Amino acid sequence: MNIMRSTHLLIIDPQNDFCDLPQDYLPFDPASNSRVSPALPVPGAHADMQRLAQFIDRAGAGISDISITLDSHHRLDIAHPGFWQTAEKQQVTPFTQISAAEVRSGVYQPRKSTDLARALSYLDALESAGRYQLMVWPVHCEIGSWGQNIHADVHAAYNRWEDASQRSVSKLSKGSNPWTEHYSAIMAEVPDAEDPATQLNRAFIDMLAQSDQILIAGEAGSHCVKATTEHIVDNFGPHSLSRLVLLTDCISPVSGFDSQYRDFLGDMQSKGLRLAQSTELLPELLARRAA
Repeated sequence: MNIMRSTHLLIIDPQNDFCDLPQDYLPFDPASNSRVSPALPVPGAHADMQRLAQFIDRAGAGISDISITLDSHHRLDIAHPGFWQTAEKQQVTPFTQISAAEVRSGVYQPRKSTDLARALSYLDALESAGRYQLMVWPVHCEIGSWGQNIHADVHAAYNRWEDASQRSVSKLSKGSNPWTEHYSAIMAEVPDAEDPATQLNRAFIDMLAQSDQILIAGEAGSHCVKATTEHIVDNFGPHSLSRLVLLTDCISPVSGFDSQYRDFLGDMQSKGLRLAQSTELLPELLARRAA
């Protein structure tokens, strides 16, 4: 039997703000005198992360490397409500889509008039790419916040893996440029010519390519997992795509975007990626450990 030499687990944005956490996972915030709540909870994400933590614990000896991407935003961001206002000068609500045409007609405008030209340039470039239209999200994964932190069970599991393997988990931040959406860990939706962090991360692609198998999990399947995987596929040769495995029981879509997630899974499978549950992979990794 052909035993894979190395397996890389790529965990995309396993962060508190994306998890539908139960009450006992929510900390108390003395500043607001209330419990903190996730800003953008994905239905099913908490259970995804618990399954992922169990997978790391049980299959860890068969995992060669772990990388984690971290959504990392400023409060003021072109995809957050505070950037925009309506024609009546009211703040735009989360989950509003904004087009370049609507900005040109005055339906929506940046709160700072001096930002108009750059915002329009971004929207034009985004829409020309044909992947997404600007979505105004709730402020989430703000740098330094509890919401940006990694789900507690996943954090504990990979700490145990680090202790056992004597290898460090690699962390990759994305999204700190407030002028472009950065769903993918590989590159921003509209790279900023003056910001290398938004441009194609060839070093990360090359690092993943060194592994015989890349397992992909995280949140959310309709956006950051989707965008990251698509960019990996675009930059891997076709002969390498069978090395990519989507752990479908450790991924969920943003509410209302289920069809986008299903289409993504179908598209990736048609390109040669494997779809599998973590429980299906476990015997393979345990066999690898025994070998």
